[in-house]
Amino acid sequence: MEIKQFDRALADSKLYPLTATGVNTMQVNVGRLCNQACRHCHVEAGPGRKEVMLKETMELCLDILKDTEIPTVDITGGAPEMNPDFRWFVEECVMLKRHVMVRSNLTILTETGYEGLPEFFAENHVEVIASLPCYTEGNTDSQRGEGVFRKSVEALKRLNSLGYGKEGSGLVLNLVYNPGGPFLPSSQKALETDYKRVLLESYGIAFNNLFTITNLPIGRFLAELNSSGNLRMYLDKLAASYNPCAAANVMCKQLLSVGWDGTLYDCDFNQMLGLSVNHGAPTHLKEFDLSTLSKRQIVTGIHCYGCTAGAGSSCGGATT
Repeated sequence: MEIKQFDRALADSKLYPLTATGVNTMQVNVGRLCNQACRHCHVEAGPGRKEVMLKETMELCLDILKDTEIPTVDITGGAPEMNPDFRWFVEECVMLKRHVMVRSNLTILTETGYEGLPEFFAENHVEVIASLPCYTEGNTDSQRGEGVFRKSVEALKRLNSLGYGKEGSGLVLNLVYNPGGPFLPSSQKALETDYKRVLLESYGIAFNNLFTITNLPIGRFLAELNSSGNLRMYLDKLAASYNPCAAANVMCKQLLSVGWDGTLYDCDFNQMLGLSVNHGAPTHLKEFDLSTLSKRQIVTGIHCYGCTAGAGSSCGGATT
């Protein structure tokens, strides 16, 4: 049976066309350079990637922030900390009184030359969103590489020692769960309870929230689905699990994604597919127009079933 086109699913649930309702978050991908090469990575990031945002492009982002009231800057990668101008960019965003979030793989915080990052995050009250696909060593290492869990625990303990994840500190530490295979995440609330219990009992680690994020059929995960013969099964599962409530709350309605070269996208997933904003909206930072971008029609595709299946998925976890 042919999979229903995503726009048809939106139309059937009276949500077409999918349209932005503002821009509350500027999500900036500062490059695909990373110290890891996780097998589920939709960015296909790794140590050999050359795509790195230049300081001039960061300055364009800052100019836009100065001219608008976009409240949140969400910095991602790759390992965003590996961009040579990362710290400068964070400090500039903080000086503009923006809420800054950094998506960290944790292990970079243990690498030579990056040891002072936890203190830097704390000094600037950066919200840390950290990838930890499981609370067990075996499952995490199988997805992200040998030794990753041990390094992640070390990094989390350092963040905790500075107050991250501790009640009353004002320093927010959120963790991210990705499924280890072609299936949907289980209940975010139940997983968060399990994570908090195991990490506290076994390692003395505390954190604020757990975000469950569905693996989209993009990048390395798509290659894995193809090689294992599970692509059609997974696409069928996502489409069959389409949830109109999740579709009504997709993150792209309030978020704008900026690529390493300044190109604008509706989300980081569209960015990795090369699907820039469309339907008459400006496609680069140099032509930025908040009024037009705040009400743009969002570019969709079959991969969008990943964000609208089950309880929904976003960079902030489940949406319903």
